Amino acid sequence: MRLVVVGCAGSFPGPDSAASSYLVQAEDADGRTWSVVLDLGNGALGPLQRYGDPTALDAVALSHLHADHVADMAVLGVLRRYRPDGPLPPLRVLGPEGTVERIAQIAGKDPATDTGEQFDVGTWVPGRPVTVGPLTLEPVPVLHPVPAFGVRVSGPAEDDPSRTVVLAYSGDTDACEGLDALAADADVLLAEAAFHEGRDDAVRGVHLTGRRAAQAAVRGRARHLVLTHVPAWNDPERTLAEAAAVYDGPTTLAHPGLTVRL
Repeated sequence: MRLVVVGCAGSFPGPDSAASSYLVQAEDADGRTWSVVLDLGNGALGPLQRYGDPTALDAVALSHLHADHVADMAVLGVLRRYRPDGPLPPLRVLGPEGTVERIAQIAGKDPATDTGEQFDVGTWVPGRPVTVGPLTLEPVPVLHPVPAFGVRVSGPAEDDPSRTVVLAYSGDTDACEGLDALAADADVLLAEAAFHEGRDDAVRGVHLTGRRAAQAAVRGRARHLVLTHVPAWNDPERTLAEAAAVYDGPTTLAHPGLTVRL
C-alpha cells in the first residue's frame, strides 16, 4: 500500500499546493492496482492527473463536507460525464450524511454540471468498515464543527503483501478519543496540523497543532507521523518543531507528490 499526497494545503489552496487530497493505492493478488482518493478539495483534480487516470478511480472517501475537502467533486463529475468516450458508470463515494446534497450544492443548478448520475454515494457508519479491493476503510468519528470522520485504511504491505499495514488519516479534528483510536498502532498517521501552539489556543474543537498531532502519535505508538493541512500563512518549520518536541519517531511534512510506501 502506498500514499501519494495530491494536495495538502489547509483550509484553502496555497500557492504551491491544492487543498486536501490523498491517493491511496494497493495491488491485489492478481496484480490489479486499486485506487482510492481520500478527500478531493479545491484544485485537487488537476494534480491528481499527474499520478494516474482520475476516471479509473475505484472510490472516493470524504472525511467531511467543507469545501477544502470536497469542492473538486463537482468537476470530477463533469470529467466523468463528458469524456469523449461517453459517460462512465457511477463512481463509489463514501462520506458523511448529506454528501449527495453537498456535492449538488457545489455543482449548482445548471443541468450541464449535474453530478447526480456520476456518483454512487454511501454514508459512513461508525464501526462498519468498507472494502475496496484489497483495501479496508474504517470510518472513525472525530471532533470538528461539522460531522467529520478520520479513516483507517488497511491493506497489503508494499514489501510483503501477506502483511497488513495501516494508514490512519485524521481528516480535520482536534484532539479526541476518535483521533486516538485512529492512531493506535498505525504504520503512518497522516494528521492535520492547521493551528499553532500559543497563537490558536483559544480555539478548540476545530484543528490540531503540530504538538497535538504528535501527542496522538505518541499515545497510539504510530510508527511514522506525516503532518498535513498546513495553511499557507503558517510557518511549516514551526509546525515540525512543535511535533519534534513531543514525538521522536520519523516525522515528515506533507508536500504535493510525497509518496510514502507502507
